[in-house]
This record gives sequence, C-alpha cells and structure tokens, in this order.
Amino acid sequence: MTINTHQPFRLFHAPQKWEANLSSPRPVKRGGNLLMHCVVLLSLSLTACAEQSVKYDQSGGKSAANAQTSRSAAGNSADVSKRGTVGRYHAQGITGDFAGYASLQQFVDRMVQKHGFEREYLLGVFSQAHRKNWTLDYLAKSDLTLKGKPSVGGWTRYREKFLDERHIAAGVEFANRHREVLKRASQKYGVPEEYILGILAVETTFGSYVGKDRVIDALTTLGFDYARRGDYFRGELENFLLMVRKEGIDPAKPVGSFAGAMGLGQFMPSSFLQWAVDFNGDGRRDLWDAEDAIGSVANYFAQHGWQAGQPVTTPLQTKGVVTLETGIETQYSLAALQQAGLHPTRPCASQGPLRLLLLRHANHDQYLIGHPNFYTITRYNHSAYYAMAVHELAQAIKHRL
Repeated sequence: MTINTHQPFRLFHAPQKWEANLSSPRPVKRGGNLLMHCVVLLSLSLTACAEQSVKYDQSGGKSAANAQTSRSAAGNSADVSKRGTVGRYHAQGITGDFAGYASLQQFVDRMVQKHGFEREYLLGVFSQAHRKNWTLDYLAKSDLTLKGKPSVGGWTRYREKFLDERHIAAGVEFANRHREVLKRASQKYGVPEEYILGILAVETTFGSYVGKDRVIDALTTLGFDYARRGDYFRGELENFLLMVRKEGIDPAKPVGSFAGAMGLGQFMPSSFLQWAVDFNGDGRRDLWDAEDAIGSVANYFAQHGWQAGQPVTTPLQTKGVVTLETGIETQYSLAALQQAGLHPTRPCASQGPLRLLLLRHANHDQYLIGHPNFYTITRYNHSAYYAMAVHELAQAIKHRL
C-alpha cells in the first residue's frame, strides 16, 4: 500500500497493505495532496545477520541462488504452524540504538507474556535494530503540511507519475510472463486481472523497487520514536514478529518501505497476517514472490467487497456550480446527484452508495461517480487519486494486451 502522509493508515495497507497513510486511520491511504507519495528510501547496511539478505529480481521472481537462501531462512517444514523463531539472537538486555528505551522493554515483556516469545531472543533482535533518523526527519517535515482541498492541477501532476510508458509497458511484460497465474487468481477471487496489475504497477512497478529498509528497523523506529503514530506502528511491529515466527523467517532479513510495507504489493504485517495467501502451493506466503503477490492482492480485493462485473467509475456532466461535498467518504444516491445537476454521461448502475469524486486537472475540474468497486480500491490506500491511478493503469494495460 502506498503511503499518503496526509491520510490515515488503513487497513493497507491497508494490504494494511501497505503503504498506509501516516495520519489518521485509513485504510490508506486516501484524497488530498498526494505529491508526497514518491519518496527516496535510504539504503541500509544489514548487521548481526549470518546469512545474506534475501533479494528479488526486478521481475518479482527470485533467482535460483536467492530462492535457495530464502528456503534456508524459512526452514523446510511445510507446516507453518510448527515453525519457530529463526536466527541466533540472544542478549541479557537491549544494546545499540534502542538501549535504554523503557517503552521497548515493556513491549518485549508484553510479547513474552502474550505470545510466548523467549525474552533473550527478542532482546537480541532489538539489540541489532537500527534507528532510522532520516525517516523521522522526513515525517516531521511532512506532518507540518496541513491537509486541504485538492489543489488545481493536483490530479494532473499525480497522474503523470504513474500513467506513463514505463508503468504500462512493465505491466504488459509482467502480464505476459504470469498470464496463467493472473487468470487463476481472477477466476478464484472474481477480480479482473487488470486491477491486480494496476495495484502492482502503482506500488512497486511489478517488483522493480520494493524498498531498501529492513522492516525491523522501520517498525522499531516508528513504533518508539514517532509519537503521532506510535501506537499503530507498535501494533505492526507486534504483527511483524508474529508473522516471521509463523513463516519461519529471520526477523532481520525482510526489507521493504520506510514504513514497513513489504513485497510486490506492499502489505503491512497486519495485512499480511489477514490477507496474504500461499498461491503457489509451496507452504509459505512470500509477498516477494510474484505468484503469491498476485493471489494476495486478488484476495485482498475480494475480502474488501469487490463486486465482479460491476463498474468502477462513471463520468459526470455538470450543470452549474457543484455544491455537494466530494471525496471517498461521501455517499449519495443517483437521484441526489442528478438533482444537484450531475448527470452520468453513460448508463449508470445505481446500486450501493455512490461516491462523488473530484479530479483537479491543470485546466479543468472533472467529476465522476465512484462505485463500490472504486471504494474497494481505496481500502488499499485511502486516496481517490491513488485509486484513480490504479483504475486508469488497469485500463491502459488491458488495452495493450
């Protein structure tokens, strides 16, 4: 899920999906000024790890050598319920960047009491975690920006970041390589292939960039040094530790976004636990694997109310000044929209709550109906612009196939 620093966290990510918004609860990641969406992630040197970090190629598939590393880190058991903690971590107290954090010590105590973790193991894990000062500096600056109405040309600028040849061509190439998997996911979950592709395009351009920050570093930093959203990130850190234990993964290995979102679809740990699926049948859920990522995005949509065969948006023709409130949280009947001088430009299904959307182009404003399927996309990221970019990319990629 992509992070909108002016919107609440979602789900999701949220998955959530990731990237979630860093303001109020999302699920994310949601309209407003989304220009902060694209950020530069810093490289992180991994320490206290005996094995190499698992890496993935730009197509979203693992190389043979890295696939072996992944299997080694995960263990050989196909029964994830029997997996335990991985990694030789042991300490009598927390050292390093987070030494002296009483709140982190209390977190460890709770993980021991609530989930049965070994205390010395967690103390060892957190002793090698690194504080991400750049992330905190970036969020401190972005938090100063107040959320306001969409700015003139905001949609034009946002759209240019995604509706380009790079994203569309990558989508066509990815779809051709994973045609059978996409077809199987679409049939199982009732979600059109192009919308799965649209999410993967916006989130990571099909795995070409999944982030460089270790998840343990990102979530520990934000959980204990980012006061405004600390509760949320401590919850995600709890879920991350449960996730890696269940899946048999060394907690220092996964890398993702600066906010802890993971894989091709950028799921947050809570979203992983709820909606990630083992779509390739190898006994593991691996969101850095293209097949599992495809199935997980489709499942996420299905679980958040996707309606097979139903529309996503319908353009509106306006008469006079529009006085109705716009945004993904608005709900109107078709009759109410028509009474306000907003008329669909084509036959329009009126079932379910209809959202009134405003896209601010450089030289004009555009109004549309957001159907329930549009709202489902926003459960991934609570932003009308985000969902519209996914929708238009989906159609552009489909047109090329």
